[in-house]
Formats: sequence, C-alpha cells, structure tokens
Amino acid sequence: MADHDLKKDVANLYASTLDLKAKRGTIYDAFNQPIAEDTTTYDIYVVLPKQDEPNITDGQHLKEKDKEKAAKVLSKNLKIKYNKVLKMLSPENKDLYQVELGNAGKNLSLETKNKIEAAKIQGIKFWSRPARLYPNGMFASHLIGITHVKDGNIVGVTGLEAAYNKQLKGRDGVKKYDRDSRGIELSTGVDEYKKPLNGDNIYTTLNPKLQTYLESLMNQVYEKHHPKILNAALIDAKTGAILAASQRPTFNAQTKAGISDTWINTLLNDTYEPGSTMKIFTVSAAIESGVFNPNALYKSGVIKVDKIPIHDWNRKGWGMISYRKGFYLSSNTAMVNLEQKMGQDTWLKYIKKFGLLKKPNLHMGPEQQGTIQYEYPIDAANTAFGQGINVSFMQMLQGFTAVANNGKMLKPQLIKKIVDPNTNKVIQSFKPEVVGQPIKASTSKKLLTYMQDVVNQPDGTGIEYRIPGYKVAAKTGTAQIANPKGGYLTGSRNYTFSVVGMAPADNPKYLMYITMKQPKTFGTSPSNKILASIFNPMMKRVLDDDVELHPLNNKNQVKIGNYKNKQIEQIKKELIAQGLKVVVIGNGPEIKKQSVAKGETVLVGEKIILLTDGEKIMPDVSGWSRSDVARLANIMNVKIKIKGKGYAYEQSVKPNTHVPNKKTIIVKLK
Repeated sequence: MADHDLKKDVANLYASTLDLKAKRGTIYDAFNQPIAEDTTTYDIYVVLPKQDEPNITDGQHLKEKDKEKAAKVLSKNLKIKYNKVLKMLSPENKDLYQVELGNAGKNLSLETKNKIEAAKIQGIKFWSRPARLYPNGMFASHLIGITHVKDGNIVGVTGLEAAYNKQLKGRDGVKKYDRDSRGIELSTGVDEYKKPLNGDNIYTTLNPKLQTYLESLMNQVYEKHHPKILNAALIDAKTGAILAASQRPTFNAQTKAGISDTWINTLLNDTYEPGSTMKIFTVSAAIESGVFNPNALYKSGVIKVDKIPIHDWNRKGWGMISYRKGFYLSSNTAMVNLEQKMGQDTWLKYIKKFGLLKKPNLHMGPEQQGTIQYEYPIDAANTAFGQGINVSFMQMLQGFTAVANNGKMLKPQLIKKIVDPNTNKVIQSFKPEVVGQPIKASTSKKLLTYMQDVVNQPDGTGIEYRIPGYKVAAKTGTAQIANPKGGYLTGSRNYTFSVVGMAPADNPKYLMYITMKQPKTFGTSPSNKILASIFNPMMKRVLDDDVELHPLNNKNQVKIGNYKNKQIEQIKKELIAQGLKVVVIGNGPEIKKQSVAKGETVLVGEKIILLTDGEKIMPDVSGWSRSDVARLANIMNVKIKIKGKGYAYEQSVKPNTHVPNKKTIIVKLK
C-alpha cells in the first residue's frame, strides 16, 4: 500500500481526452455545388407513457392524451400512415419502455426534426449520428458512390467515396486536459492538442444541369422499356471530361431507394460484346493499314471464313456495293473483308492500340479489362464487326475519343481537381491526358465523314439521330448476347443496342455513347428511336448551351426588342438565329407577351418565352433554372410552386398537356 502512487491516481481521475473529429471532404460538381457532404442525421424514438402514471409530466414520457396528436404529427412528417403510427404508440407488450418507428424514422434531416419538435409533444426524442448528405438524390450515383458508418466514422463503400476514401476521410485530432469534479475544464492548460485535419475536397467535371437532364431522360426510357442495363455518358471530346453519366438500374444515394437492385457499376465493371460500333475501329485500322478504298466494290450478303458463313444483318445484303456504303449500312461482310486484307496480327495490334483488352485505369473504382476469342480466322473475323470480344463501356468511350480528337485518344476523367481545405491549396489537378494515338488526324477526319453518312444517307442505319441545325456523326450497334450454354441468345429483345455520336461533326466538341441491353418491351418504338430519345435532346441541349458555337458581337449577348403583336414565326426564327432558346406558349400567330423586357440584354443560350393566343400547353422544364421557371409562371399567369435548389427535374403537370388555370403547378429542383 505504501508503494501505491495516490497522487498519480488522482491526476488520472481528473484527466480527460477528447477526440476531435475531422470533417470528411466534400465532393462537388463542376459548378462548385455539393454532390456529397458531411451532415448530421437523426433517428426518432418515442418514450411511451408509464402504465401507472399515463400523464406524467417529467418531460421524458409521451402522455396518454397526446398519442393521437403525436400520431398525426409523425404520420405527416415521416410518411407513415396514421393508424400504423398509432398502433406503434400502443404496443401489445405493456412492458415496452420506448419504440422506434422503423426505416421511416431513420436518417431524418434537421429540417424534419425541427418540424416534429415544433409540435412540442413530450416524449418524442431523437438520436443524432454522423452521416453523408447527397442533396441531389439520384445523380451519377454509382460513380459518386456511397458511404456507411463504421466505428463512428464515415467510410466510403463504392464509387469515388471508396476510391478516394483515404483523401476524403481526413485525420482526427485530440485534446487532453484536466477537469474538476464537476467535469469543467481547469485553467491549468491543455496537456496535448492535435488539430483535426479535414479531408480533401474533390471537384468533379459533372455539369449539374446536364447530369440532371440525363437522369430525367434515362428515367423515361427505363420506366417505359425496362432494359436489363442502360448506360449513357456525355463527354467533352477535346478534354475527356465527363459532363454527365448515368446507368440504370440505379439508386437514390440519399434515401438508398433502389440500392438493392444492383451494386454493380456497369459503366466500369460490366463487359459485353459491342457489336457494330466496333466497326469504327475496324475502318480506322483499315485506313491506317492502307487497305481501305471507300469506292472499291465488294459483294455483300454472305462471306465464308473457315467454311463458316457470316451474314449481313439483313441476311441477303445489297449486292455489289462500295465499302463506304457498306459502313453506313453497317455491313458485317465489309468488315470481314477489311480484316482479311489487314491480316489477323495487324487487326489485333489496332484493337490493343484503341485501348481494348486493357483496364483504362480511370481511378473511379474496380474495372474490367475485357476478353477476346482470337485463336482461329473465324474469331478474328467476328471481332471485326464486334462479336467475340468483350469490352467495358469506358473502354469503348475512351477509344472513340481518338476519332473525335484528331487521332489522339483521351482518358475519360471525372475529377477536375482535389483541394486541401485546411490550406485551400490544390494538391492534385487533372489535366487532359492523351493515352495514345492509334490513328492519324487525317484518318479521324475520314471516319467523321463516313459517320455522317450513317445519319444523313436516306438508307443509313442512324437517320433517327439527326438534330436540326447541327451536323452529327454517329454509328449504331446491335450486338448478340452470348448464351451461357453456348452460342447466342435468340429473340428480338436479346441484344445490346448502342449508339455513339459526335457533334458538331466537322470538329466534334461533344461525344455521347449509349448502350441498352435486353429491353423488356419496345412498345411501338424500334431500338434506334428509343436511344434517340436520350441522345437527341441531350446532345441538342449541350450544343444549344455552348456559347462558343453561337457567337454574337464578340460578347455573346443579345439585346431584346419589343415583339408584341409581331408574327411569332418570324421572331422565333430571328431569335434562334441569334443563339437564344425560344419557348412558345399558345398556338396563335401573334406574340402577346414576352418573358424578357424590351431593351434587356441576355446571354446567348438563354431562354426567352413568348406567349401567343390559344391553349396554354405546359412545356418540358427539365433542366430549367429557378429564374426560368419563375418567368414561365409570370408570363402564363399561373401559380407555380418551386421546391428545392438547382435545376428542374420534376413537374406536377406533364409536358405537352393543358395548363389548368386555378391549379398550383409544382416544379422540383435539385
């Protein structure tokens, strides 16, 4: 007992250690708006009335007389039916001290918590916990990823959240100090203090306006046709920056709705036989090898390799046609002839030059490198038209950049920069990265010309991808899907349908690639029309918004005139020519009101709404800003309630339907 250090024991008794939590880094979009950020969420629970003192007023228990009021408040704010809540508050087990309200009562926002607390009902309590906020909900969810809480810390599970978890998580700090018997810190000073270092912030290339619009277009196709997989990406063809990308099935990163449907990032991890979009690489390789003569003739229909017949997609072909025509008709036999002229070794060399059979190393998460069957001449022949080779979506996207970018192949990039918030210094900047030059600039120019044939020739396979006012270069694809039991699946739905398009075709600024696997139904629409319902409005939106493509007076500005009582068609034509986006309400011949006043100056690419006589039809406001929606409400003289921040993604009155006079229209932004 004499050796016991009583003084040391007392010191330890009053010594305290406080962990100082670092803030996880924020992931931003291209406009510096948060996509993923730290927050606190709340789980609700209710302390039940005491059986012996049902109306106790100690502030801890729900009063018996308040049960119905509590059920009403909770059902309203938690979206649980009133009767269900009331039943939860009156459990059969009378020994229960408190109840939770299931998933609906978890991960509540501060706003919801405040609304419930405003009712001032005794016995309704909350637990707080660290969480990750995804304010946009469904927004490139697989690429951004999600987190979970482990040992009190937020940890990345998928996407960028996982790939950059080390940079995002930061480093916790610590504070060691002495306190008195009441727990109050003593003024004797701090024994040790280590400042927490917040995690790095990641700035992505995602354009929120374009991403929101893409999600909306993808939803429409997915809900109508239910494909097994639907992928789409729009990139800057000169930098490789991913402007918008999404997949279906997907999930809402905030609510986690749909997350059980698929964990797979099909943009990175799914492999498939690409089909006829592969012909872009075949013709490119043939030009580079000196064996492609666009005007030379060949016999289409069928060709035998190793005594095995390979048919064109229409089985009979088109007789003797040129190789250029064979490309825009998507002839398989043309590609087999070109592969044979090149030779197996040369063709395989170009497959690898275009980055296929190699992981792109995009730092977005796990990737697939693909596979190829290339033992016999028939194998090489099949790969020339996109069968017998498995690729990933991002591999194909990367390969296509060589055609759009004068032969230089660019790595698709999702991150613009990483910033240390503790010093505000950029610690990593992502510049355009050329990962190869499989073809010459002259070859890429020829390919763009041939790809315009696909869209512009009356019998081209891609006429659905024409966009008025713009030149589009495109290539379509329809790939068979391997049967696990051998051979290929049969039936009109068992294909991977695809399109890649570039615009403006003479010198592409934008490249878009879409794949759709095994739609459950086509409805009345062929596959091209389904994919065009995503490609055309998406590509038109980005082209319309690009002020560099619509220059005016070196300032990219338009001065608005007085258009009242003038002919709508003439004014509409003039404003479009000046680079404005014109929205017409009504079907009368003359303009009655305009959303922008005479004398005001607007930027090229902005909207002007013109009202005429006749029925008011609701436009599609997807991607509109708050100010655009407000102007629409004003000019139509209707009440529009705008919810959220950002850009419109949902409207209560469907596009192209009558606008009711007395009904409030709800437009949601994110």
